[in-house]
Amino acid sequence: MNIPGVHIERIEGLGYTESEARFLYIVAVFSGYFTLGQFRAFTGARFGRRPTSFAQKLIGRGHARICGQARRASLFHLFSRTIYGQMDKDNLRNRKRHSLAFMRTRLALLDFVLANQDLTYFETEQEKVNYFCDALSISREHLPATVYEGATPDQKTIRYFVDKFPLFLAPSLPTVPPVVTFSYVDAGLERPSNFASYLATYRPLFRQLSSFRFVYIAAKQAYIYGVGERFRSIVQRPLEADVSHEILRYFQVRKKWDNHEYVIPVANDLEFLKDALERYRKEDSIERLYQSWCRGELAGSQLRAQISQRVPKQAIVFDTYLVPTDRRNSAGDAGWGDECMKDTDHCGRQGSRHLDGDANALRS
Repeated sequence: MNIPGVHIERIEGLGYTESEARFLYIVAVFSGYFTLGQFRAFTGARFGRRPTSFAQKLIGRGHARICGQARRASLFHLFSRTIYGQMDKDNLRNRKRHSLAFMRTRLALLDFVLANQDLTYFETEQEKVNYFCDALSISREHLPATVYEGATPDQKTIRYFVDKFPLFLAPSLPTVPPVVTFSYVDAGLERPSNFASYLATYRPLFRQLSSFRFVYIAAKQAYIYGVGERFRSIVQRPLEADVSHEILRYFQVRKKWDNHEYVIPVANDLEFLKDALERYRKEDSIERLYQSWCRGELAGSQLRAQISQRVPKQAIVFDTYLVPTDRRNSAGDAGWGDECMKDTDHCGRQGSRHLDGDANALRS
């Protein structure tokens, strides 16, 4: 994580220490919500004067409010435009009030980020769009998008990556560049269909990548059950099946275009051909297959066999990550409520596996 020093200095100018300012930056960017237990884990502070002073400053200066309870402690919401403005992020949704499910998910997300500060995160929507569209030359139409209606029918806004789950470059092997890594955060209020919908939304983007990693971040071990098989059925197997079908369609559409068989251009075919040409025309093996197929040297079944041999499969890695949790609250979620409580939660001591640990490579 590369936090701009100027943003930390601006937050310090509001009366916070350097470590407090760094913590507030991370909370603002990734969560909006936090507990003092997370603050103590970040700073290494103990119970007592330091976290209490930090909370008093936040509330006294109108930068945060106590909005409920989590993990048997007060749940703080960092909402002040003054704080967000110091890092040029005063329009982040994290400033707004949210549902219980959102707050709980953001706490688990913050646990993950605090435990993995060495990763290269894409913090904003624009950073994510720039990476895929500029660095990887992927069209925006393949990005996960949500359309928001305006005051009138012609006023529409397209937003990308609205879930705001951690998206980052994770270290691979010493001699291999970092791999783009997607994630999904499950804090216990999610239905299995939510994860399936999320994967379906991202699948067009997954299809454009030669390799990627996916991390399922969960607050409890029980939430991880069955997610690997769900990922395989929704992402891996369809992507593997799509390869030969897509290339065969590319050959068919391209041949019709090359032979001037389109009397009236078909918009879907032309759009598909444009994208396919960008992906395959520079690959000599695919071009040779196309020329052989055009000469009638390869039948459909032979072509599919050749494609499977010559086209490298996507390198897809799926992993799970259990965030550190409060042991005293592991039996249930009684800590969630509407009234304020003292900060009596204990910093989690449950170990969590780092992303460089064992992973399940989803390859055939």
